[in-house]
Amino acid sequence: MFQHIRMYGAIVLAMIFWAFSFIWTKIAIESFQPVTLVTLRLVIAVLLLYAYATATKKFQFIKRADLKWFVLLAFFEPYMYYMGETYSLTMLNPTLVAVIIATIPLFAPVFAFLFLKEKISPVNILGIIVSLLGVLMVIYEPQSGMEAGFWGIVLVFVAVFSAVFYAITLRKISLHYKTVNIILYQSIIGLFFFVPTFFITDYATITDIKITYKSLEALLMLAIFASVLAFVLFAGVVRKIGIAKTNVFVNLIPVFTALFSWLLLGQQLGFNQWIGIAVVVSGLFVSQLSRKRKIPAKIEEITQVTEY
Repeated sequence: MFQHIRMYGAIVLAMIFWAFSFIWTKIAIESFQPVTLVTLRLVIAVLLLYAYATATKKFQFIKRADLKWFVLLAFFEPYMYYMGETYSLTMLNPTLVAVIIATIPLFAPVFAFLFLKEKISPVNILGIIVSLLGVLMVIYEPQSGMEAGFWGIVLVFVAVFSAVFYAITLRKISLHYKTVNIILYQSIIGLFFFVPTFFITDYATITDIKITYKSLEALLMLAIFASVLAFVLFAGVVRKIGIAKTNVFVNLIPVFTALFSWLLLGQQLGFNQWIGIAVVVSGLFVSQLSRKRKIPAKIEEITQVTEY
């Protein structure tokens, strides 16, 4: 009994950390430029992940033949994913970004159908249609018209499609390495993308940064809780109850984000938008509970823990 409470408490806590990641990012970019923020987040996360991997004796060296796949993984995620997500949060509220990011699992079978010739089920198509209708409801508020900026939404979908291509690429190496090593190495290689980008986009204005206690705290929370601790909690629960049951809890992230945005940032959502969130979550549940699993469980696990 106590073990079950602890296990489900751990997975809910991981979902709370990932829901907060959108809010922490929104707070941190008040001081840090997006590329600077992600670069610092990755540096801290790499140090902590390496410490975790060595302490738990899970650290592995990668094979030279697999390096090209790790470079491609790092390009899609963290590089393109975080570029899309973080820049979108400079234009959109955290709830809308979280709702759109939550649709990533729905698009993976579509791209697998297009690029890998895998069959796609009618149920998955239904889930996509339902969830996209929900996204439109969140974007559109009848009393005030279109609330979300067009380019902000485009950037979120850049993150979504980057995550999908990441999941497809992940099939090449997922069975050969432990999850922590894949996340560690893609983060290290990701820095080789972000550091040059930093010098192009952010370096000239680095002296203009006014770091506040609030923004620094948000950065540390992102690196420690969203990038590392949530991963440890999530991976631990997956080992005990499997990815299918664990992913059901992932659907709570947009709901938690909406709640925390209201409590901490004072962002109000209209009735139409709350209904939209419910519709998106319903579409995700329909797709998850009714499909035959074709994506290996380990790929779903790794893809999930790198999205927040």
